[in-house]
Amino acid sequence: MSTESLIKMANQIARFFASEPDTALAVRSVRHHMQSFWTPAMRHELSAWQREHQGEALHPLVQAALTEPALN
Repeated sequence: MSTESLIKMANQIARFFASEPDTALAVRSVRHHMQSFWTPAMRHELSAWQREHQGEALHPLVQAALTEPALN
């Protein structure tokens, strides 16, 4: 899967959870969704891209979820 597709999907997930007033819960929800429904390769690819590009183009909730320990 292309990195562009992963970014688009991750941002869609984040936009869904962005209405949660508790930001920490929203970050955990994004993280949980990615752990539950994404393959390890997808998570690794997006995490590597985030490190290379300092999170450019990623929703802040995705950036926070990717920095949580043990996402990969």
